[in-house]
Amino acid sequence: MFDSLQNNLRSAVKSLRGKGKLSESNMRDGLRLVEQALLEADVSYSVVTDFMARISEQALGQKVLLSLAPDQQLMSIVYQGLVDILGPVDPSLHLRSGVTVLMLCGLQGSGKTTTCGKLGRLIQRDGKRTMLCAADLQRPAAVEQLHVIGKELDILVFSESGASDPIRVCQNAVQKAKDEAIDVLILDTAGRLAIDDELMNQLSTIDKRVGPDQVYLVVDGMTGQDAVNSAQAFNEALELDGAIMTKLDGDARGGALLSVKHVTGVPVKFIGTGEQFDALEPFHPDRMASRILGEGDLMTMVETAQRELDQQALAETEARLLEGVFTLDDFRKQLAQIARPGLMQKMVGLLPGMGDMKQMMGEVDEGDFKQLFGIIDAMTPDERNNPSKVIDPGRRQRIATGAGVDPSQVNELVKQFDGMASLAKMMAGKGAGDRMKMVRELQEGGMMNPGGKLAKHKQSTGKRLSPKERAKLKKQRDREIRRRKRAGGGP
Repeated sequence: MFDSLQNNLRSAVKSLRGKGKLSESNMRDGLRLVEQALLEADVSYSVVTDFMARISEQALGQKVLLSLAPDQQLMSIVYQGLVDILGPVDPSLHLRSGVTVLMLCGLQGSGKTTTCGKLGRLIQRDGKRTMLCAADLQRPAAVEQLHVIGKELDILVFSESGASDPIRVCQNAVQKAKDEAIDVLILDTAGRLAIDDELMNQLSTIDKRVGPDQVYLVVDGMTGQDAVNSAQAFNEALELDGAIMTKLDGDARGGALLSVKHVTGVPVKFIGTGEQFDALEPFHPDRMASRILGEGDLMTMVETAQRELDQQALAETEARLLEGVFTLDDFRKQLAQIARPGLMQKMVGLLPGMGDMKQMMGEVDEGDFKQLFGIIDAMTPDERNNPSKVIDPGRRQRIATGAGVDPSQVNELVKQFDGMASLAKMMAGKGAGDRMKMVRELQEGGMMNPGGKLAKHKQSTGKRLSPKERAKLKKQRDREIRRRKRAGGGP
């Protein structure tokens, strides 16, 4: 998410490190890089101007210039500036008694219909009965698409065959929702390829006659300043309550997200972070600012883990680890939980300082996991319990034949598992903070090697690696990279 903006902002902050003496000139150079990063991300010029004026005044103060850690001071100032631009945002939906009507609008191609399904699933997850209304009568197959989404998510969909009046459809949907004791009704209205009077008049009429409790604009996060312009036009016609920014998992540069609140006064309420129906998150400015600066988002990661992973299975594994037991069966069960499309990349991307790891994980696909599972499944129970002790060359060949892989891949899996087992046992019983500290130390120490494989280190005590040990591991990693490049295999 916003990789280019993230890298540019971090480079701007890092430019202040290693200065023999920090001066106003040094700081201004760093601030110019911050400004350039925002402009390259297609942030509105007025937003950039206001943002830079605000943070420059603080960054050039004596407290920062005389600081022993000016880069950290600037990072803190930029972070707070981003939070101020993006917020404040009330993430709650303010559902009332009876039927709460939510109206979604937007241009064609913004992902409006899919977002209806995502929002419906998010609401149903909280135990609220939800219904979707197919009021987009302009786009061919829009009604059918909403029915397909509703069936997949087990959400009721209201539509009228042969209907031509979307206003009447919305009014009838409200009555149906009342009859069915529905908690939340979501209206999927028609979009257009561009802003026009007919579209705005139709939406304005629905707004007046149906009286939705909240109106949300669905905005394509990849369209830059065009998204901000459309948001402004919709807000003037409908008085929006918020925006839902979609496609932030793609090549979005961040300009729309950072500009829409400042330019229109409309806060971003939700963000779409993937194609899956559970990839819609309530928007938190502080968390997003942390992500943009590459500092991760532990709160969202914890919430995602609690929602997506089998907590009972995790507790059982934790208990086994505390007894010093971790087998390939345990490894397979844990990996299977996160080996779903997009989930592993998302979880890694939320870890502080793990942007490079996220890029590496992007190369892993479903076939990689199936192959790994195939190797484990080809083993006997004894081999899965004690792979490094039991699996000899003969067994390795038999496993490889059964899994349809090269024997070297079996050997590599066993090596990976040895390192993972040591790490898992060290982390057992520790709090989230201690675990994150260990992950960061291992990353700094070079234990996460270029191929994304966790190398077994001679020390498995959990002690912090010394600078000398880190330097040694880094040299080994760099030497391996050069060797692979010479062999034509890439890093």
